[in-house]
Amino acid sequence: MRTFPTRFESTLDLARLPWFEVVGGNRLVLSADAAEEVGPVVDMHTHLAMGFFRKLRVDLHAATPTVAHYLPVTLPVDLDRYSNENLDRSSMFHMKADVSVLGLTAQGMRTTHTAPNLLREMEALGITRSVVLPFDLPVGARNADHLLEVAARYPELVPFGSVHPADRDAEVRLARQKGHGAHGIKLHPNGQFISPDAPKTVHLCGRCGQHGLPVLFHCGPVGIEPKAAERRSQVARYERAIAENPGTTFVLGHSGALQYEQAVTFADRYPNTYFELSCLGLSALRHVLGTVPADRLLYGTDWPFYHQALTLARVLIATEDDRDLRRAVLHDNAVRLLNL
Repeated sequence: MRTFPTRFESTLDLARLPWFEVVGGNRLVLSADAAEEVGPVVDMHTHLAMGFFRKLRVDLHAATPTVAHYLPVTLPVDLDRYSNENLDRSSMFHMKADVSVLGLTAQGMRTTHTAPNLLREMEALGITRSVVLPFDLPVGARNADHLLEVAARYPELVPFGSVHPADRDAEVRLARQKGHGAHGIKLHPNGQFISPDAPKTVHLCGRCGQHGLPVLFHCGPVGIEPKAAERRSQVARYERAIAENPGTTFVLGHSGALQYEQAVTFADRYPNTYFELSCLGLSALRHVLGTVPADRLLYGTDWPFYHQALTLARVLIATEDDRDLRRAVLHDNAVRLLNL
């Protein structure tokens, strides 16, 4: 078994690993020698810029020279830490401002979180498809509807929809979003101010299953959310929706995040659960890989919060001696789940 470094001076410094190289002085890419070994990749967890309370004012079709990730590619990276633990005080402040106050504007880093910019970074790493995830509130901008329109122009993007449990027309929205190409539904207890065990949320999850739409939940506390959001995202609170809706497939985003050890206990009890790996530190990721059945593990990155290479590097390191597991995580499981 080869050993690999886990601490890097920047995201570009990941080129010290055998799978990556830097081109043009500022672009991290999958090396030509590694492309065949790694093969095609499906990213189950990305976002484009979203708006709230008012119509989105960012042009999602615009290309810009660079992407402003919320974890700047210039900052040091420790792959063994949960990804947001690599943010410094300044980047944390700017990230929170960008996803909140600046969501009312056409300003900030979010103006670079567009479809062409995502596609450019995907191409650099051999990522052939990316699932793009919106979430909506009961009032204001309809991110899901807009995303479905945008994704229709880019075959590499796989759109999910979003319905809020408090939507009066939830059933109509589910049917319409599926008809317009949604491959699943994203629910975010923190961002949508919902509890995963609330009766309306549990009921909505059941309706998703009846429409053949998997539910991708943001799952688990991440250590930087407000206290109320932290309480809503406790892993134990997801079990009711999973247990009461065996006909619905659930993808647990971040595999429970900081409570991954508790989340993976669902794997044996509930065969309708998949585990998405974005943001997990390397040790945590290894624990999930060693606990969850290999056919229910999914690669994801949480782009544009983080460069897509961070989770890719972790998966490549952790699966160095199991190429079948690598192929399942990076590609095959997502293709089968979403019928791509």
